[in-house]
Amino acid sequence: MQASITRNPDKAYDILQTERLNPLDAIFAPQTVAVIGASEKPGSVGRTLLWNLITNPFNGTVFPINPKRNSVLGIKAYPTIFDVPEKIDLAVIATPAPTVPQIITDCVQAGIKGAIIISAGFKEAGEKGIALEKEILDIAHKGKIRIIGPNCLGVMSPISGLNATFASKMAQPGNVGFLSQSGALCTSILDWSLQENVGFSAFVSIGSMLDVGWGDLIYYLGDDPNTKSIVIYMESIGDARSFLSAAREVALTKPIIVIKAGRTAAAAKAAASHTGSLAGSDAVLDAAFRRCGVLRVDSISDLFDMSEVLAKQPRPKGPSLTILTNAGGPGVLATDTLIESKGKLAPISQEVINSLNEILPPQWSHNNPIDILGDADPQRYTKALEIAAKDPNSDGLLVILTPQAMTDPTKIAEELKPYSQMANKPILASWMGGEDVAEGKQILNRQGIPTYAYPDTAARIFSYMWQYSYNLKGIYETPVLPSLECDTNTRDCALVETIINDARKAGRTILTEFESKEILAAYGIPVVAGSIAKSAEEAVECAEKIGYPVVLKLYSQTITHKTDVGGVQLNLRNAEAVKRAYHLIETSVLQKAKPEDFLGVTVQQMVKTSGYELIIGSSLDPQFGPVLLFGAGGELVEVFQDSAIALPPLNTTLARRMMEQTKIYKALKGVRGRQSIDMAALEELLVVFSHLVVEQPAIKEIDINPLLAIPPSPDHPGGLIALDGRIVLHSPKIEPTELPKLAICPYPHQYVSDWTLKNGTPITIRPIRPEDEPLMVKFHKTLSEESVYLRYFHMVKLSQRIAHERLTRICFIDYDREMALVAEHHNPETQATEILAVGRLSKLHGNDGAEFAMLVSDRYQCNGLGTELLKRLIEVGKNEKISSISADILADNLGMQRVCERLGFKVSHSNDATVLKAEIDL
Repeated sequence: MQASITRNPDKAYDILQTERLNPLDAIFAPQTVAVIGASEKPGSVGRTLLWNLITNPFNGTVFPINPKRNSVLGIKAYPTIFDVPEKIDLAVIATPAPTVPQIITDCVQAGIKGAIIISAGFKEAGEKGIALEKEILDIAHKGKIRIIGPNCLGVMSPISGLNATFASKMAQPGNVGFLSQSGALCTSILDWSLQENVGFSAFVSIGSMLDVGWGDLIYYLGDDPNTKSIVIYMESIGDARSFLSAAREVALTKPIIVIKAGRTAAAAKAAASHTGSLAGSDAVLDAAFRRCGVLRVDSISDLFDMSEVLAKQPRPKGPSLTILTNAGGPGVLATDTLIESKGKLAPISQEVINSLNEILPPQWSHNNPIDILGDADPQRYTKALEIAAKDPNSDGLLVILTPQAMTDPTKIAEELKPYSQMANKPILASWMGGEDVAEGKQILNRQGIPTYAYPDTAARIFSYMWQYSYNLKGIYETPVLPSLECDTNTRDCALVETIINDARKAGRTILTEFESKEILAAYGIPVVAGSIAKSAEEAVECAEKIGYPVVLKLYSQTITHKTDVGGVQLNLRNAEAVKRAYHLIETSVLQKAKPEDFLGVTVQQMVKTSGYELIIGSSLDPQFGPVLLFGAGGELVEVFQDSAIALPPLNTTLARRMMEQTKIYKALKGVRGRQSIDMAALEELLVVFSHLVVEQPAIKEIDINPLLAIPPSPDHPGGLIALDGRIVLHSPKIEPTELPKLAICPYPHQYVSDWTLKNGTPITIRPIRPEDEPLMVKFHKTLSEESVYLRYFHMVKLSQRIAHERLTRICFIDYDREMALVAEHHNPETQATEILAVGRLSKLHGNDGAEFAMLVSDRYQCNGLGTELLKRLIEVGKNEKISSISADILADNLGMQRVCERLGFKVSHSNDATVLKAEIDL
């Protein structure tokens, strides 16, 4: 009993579903275009738009709309859109902003599916503009018309010839999809591209993204077979969840390279005023790009250099570069840039040195960079390159040439041609000079070896390549399921809800340290327990029970930073010291705050802080919602500023990637003879902490500072202890539906439930998770050839089905875009967990429909499992407001047909006699 959503190839390989129609086709591939606001006034936008459309044939028809003229530029004009004799696909609007709502209303009534609003004067102009945008968006959503703009240059599809812009030139056809929030930058890039012979598959100025945003365009270009890479100039991210969802899916098959304006506060302010959008933290944006496999660069030249190099060369597997040069100075410059951009020089092994000694003069550098000296001829270059290329310590090669009297740049370039496509590492070249090296550069470029005028540029490009590989590796790597996460029932969620609800009912937004630690402990995070004392005598009693030495900390419902008001006293070794500390804290707080801020103290055991003090926290970003922080903690956390940011939720792989961004990470692994802390335990704690943030949306801010990390010992087996905790809640006035949303959809626990097969086998049906890859390998080994054929419509080898790259996409899904439910059974005899079936629901790009697929292990077919999985997928579809669900089913697959009919699907014949179409409206 199997169903397939695409016939050939398997969706795991054709993840972009290239044959599907997309509503944006009306904008990028129209057959008829209306120019509303077409004019003959020289220099006007309306005239330029019309001229560009009629002078760049796109196999379509153009209709000028102008109520005051019978013709424009010699073409018959029409008073309104309703007077055009043909059905219009795309309307290009260049009229004053106040007229646009009515024009969009007319477009909807005329059945137009795409519009480009060139006009300015919307949200960038203030409140009136914002109101206009809202009115237009309401009309567009009801009428199902997609809009690019407003305040944009327009759209070019150079391959088809469409030029719906007011730019002065047409872009050349190519394989780069270019998206920009700045129209002026578009014209500059266009001028540069013509000089540099760079071509585009799409050239889009998106303006203020009223309707069509980054996510829509990334999906569209991801599906476009003519687009090999996507480059973006970004000022604001808009719908963060949509961007991350689309980018993560498409980045697996096509590079997405972004230059984001607004790194500095002044630039962010300028970008915000330009786009009328809020600017979030730049560090959070970096974290978001890492999370979805997007590469961020710092200059426009790097934007297109990376697009070229990723199309020509394989990605490096690590950060280590080998530099081969005929001059010392350029090698040193390349090394400086490499190290500054977080790359590394590949270490040269003694074996490689011995091999190079045999072919190089005695004066060669005997190190990396490999300086083969100024008199190097083509043979010396190629022999040295051959040895360096085989070095397993090297992840990439940079060959530098400076034109000296004895060098032949052209012949050396010819000799390098066989190395242009090494299977597992990239090769870059820097041919320095002008006329003397020009022919050699052309030879290398034609052969697919990117060349750069300066070696530091080449070194920086290699570092970017490694950064891109590193980002993608984070998506591909299979995480481990933390032991703390295995059973969510072990969390005391009822206690957490009680603490939070009681505080909100009392009108409080700040939890006490005692309450904060109770919440942390409820999630299994180790804390230093404490007792509340409201007098000096009570403090002594508590200390006697705990045992000396102890710590006294301010107990307050209003003050969170206790140290700032003298609210912490450490290492108290007797009753007298405890009494004195109590009064010191009370006096200090009364001097620096209000009487009601002092409610007593908490008494805690004094823990030896011989390990590392860390901070783990979460706060709100205006664009991405809750974000996580990890780094060096303690009182000087803001001084050292050694921290990393990530988006929740985390898995163990993402937690480790977050830690790797910090300097303290190296120390935690053990330095100068110190024992490493339990890194796996720290990863698990970060994962669980991220789930606390995800599952408790009423929490606005939370931090553990310090989290003490020490090597495991009998007293502290995990070696991790939260010494202090701080939680701030959202205002009780904020309704639950108005709380900030996560940028990444968390694991949907609401779809987890138990069920029993017809044969009595108990199972759990739950959404798939990244950690399921090993179970999916075992699952595929249980499938017969018939089951595989019925699912994929052709035979797929087991080795292909269980390939890591494929299963990663299947297990590590975006729950916003698709839902995969697995039927899991825990075998009581073997104590092993196995997956019995998988059902998948995938949203279609560009519309609100979805497709389903299903695969049931042969041993468990005919037990009602397929019916139950499909029934649950239908419920998921309804909850996600999907309009319809469909699937392609082989005519021979009678079992799946019966299941579909039983659940209300309409099963009908398709154009292919061997395939049936099952559809249901929700």
